[in-house]
Amino acid sequence: QVQLVESGGGLVQPGGSLRLSCAASGIPFRIYTMGWYRQAPEKERELVATITSAYSRNYADSVKGRFTISRDNTKNTVYLQMNSLNPEDTAVYYCNAYAPAVAYDYWGQGTQVTVSS
Repeated sequence: QVQLVESGGGLVQPGGSLRLSCAASGIPFRIYTMGWYRQAPEKERELVATITSAYSRNYADSVKGRFTISRDNTKNTVYLQMNSLNPEDTAVYYCNAYAPAVAYDYWGQGTQVTVSS
């Protein structure tokens, strides 16, 4: 059974930081492209950042220079370090695991991030 379990969300003031974690089980983690997506109220889910099995990273323009995605294959975990948060970053953040070779696609349950004073 595949599980992606996010943690680390919460309430933070503008300018603050949070670190999200996503622990994966049931998949050969090292071969998967891991990603973070987010969905704000009444908006479409959007890409935040991805990291491939070769550690190639991709970021949405809105988070470049503020967010950093990383992975630890020994812990089957992907991280999203979020700095200089602003209210526009408020959303439910979802972890994604994607295997390009077989088109397998899995999602976590999401973790809420709220940026507010």
